[in-house]
Amino acid sequence: MSNQNLINVGKISGIFGLKGWLKVFSYTEPRDSILSYKHWLLKKGGQTKSIKVIGGQIQGKGVVAQVDGVADRDQAQELMGWEVYISHGQLPPPAKGEYYWADLIGLDVENLEGIRLGKVDSLLQTGANDILVVKGDRERALPFLQGQTVKSIDLVAGKMIVDWDPDF
Repeated sequence: MSNQNLINVGKISGIFGLKGWLKVFSYTEPRDSILSYKHWLLKKGGQTKSIKVIGGQIQGKGVVAQVDGVADRDQAQELMGWEVYISHGQLPPPAKGEYYWADLIGLDVENLEGIRLGKVDSLLQTGANDILVVKGDRERALPFLQGQTVKSIDLVAGKMIVDWDPDF
């Protein structure tokens, strides 16, 4: 898996039980979707490890996973703090008009007048709507409202057109 093709979907945050199960802080929505990806690439510092998920479940407000080759607490402890990645190819195709956040990051953002505002740096989830963080001459927070603020998204061209005043 190339680094460009990787998506960070969680982090190993603890151990669960005596048989080597891992507590995982999942970034997926819903949280237990992380268990549907059977091959994880773990990264910590400059190290990487490929592991296979063989089981898992919701446990309280979190997720626990059983991975191949980890059979006790000591082996599980060694994986604490590792980030969990999957390849982009493991994701199901999004529905028409829907996008994965990972696909939006890095898009060039222009307003309707053709003024470049910057690139999508990240997205934030809020109660009302998601927010695009666009970095260019300065940082801007734009509501991700398709058809209103966001007029078009072209993943092939790497461009997003927004209805946004550059002075905001």
